[in-house]
Amino acid sequence: MNVIIFGPPGAGKGTQAHYIVKKFNLYQVSTGDLLRNEVKNKTDIGKVIENTISKGDFATDEIVNELIKKVVFDTQKKNKLIFDGYPRSLSQAKNLNLMLYNSNQKIDFIFFLNINKDTVIKRIEKRKILEKRSDDNLNTILKRYDTYMETTRPVLDFYSKNPNFYEIDGGEKIADISTKIEQILSV
Repeated sequence: MNVIIFGPPGAGKGTQAHYIVKKFNLYQVSTGDLLRNEVKNKTDIGKVIENTISKGDFATDEIVNELIKKVVFDTQKKNKLIFDGYPRSLSQAKNLNLMLYNSNQKIDFIFFLNINKDTVIKRIEKRKILEKRSDDNLNTILKRYDTYMETTRPVLDFYSKNPNFYEIDGGEKIADISTKIEQILSV
């Protein structure tokens, strides 16, 4: 089973993806984690990513797609993927479909955690204190939220036509969201 989980920064994508990974024995593909890992390891790509993210922008499709490709074509992870924060653009969505097709896979479930900006601000402030995430500067997050909602709208429109697309209120309690997702995945 392959799953995509969408939502703006602070929507709880990572939390829900982690829960799904444990419950259904999947591999979490977090673009944020992949990008942060490149930055942490001070790779050439990591330096470009760090500069881009510090301005509140997203890493380019080319960089993200290259990192995703390594995961999709890993035979041990075939049909056991949950995409957390990817795809973010229509070109990434089309690229993912092509990669999955070329590796004889498909997306089985798509979840969109819809959340308003006020709830995002509250969650980010809390996360900044608890997790000490350097990418959680409030102004950067607000810019990322607006950019996300603008650039992701075509992706949501692209996937929302699928019968396996589910929109969930990301402002609900974590356990309630997890229960809804588990019920859908267990059918």
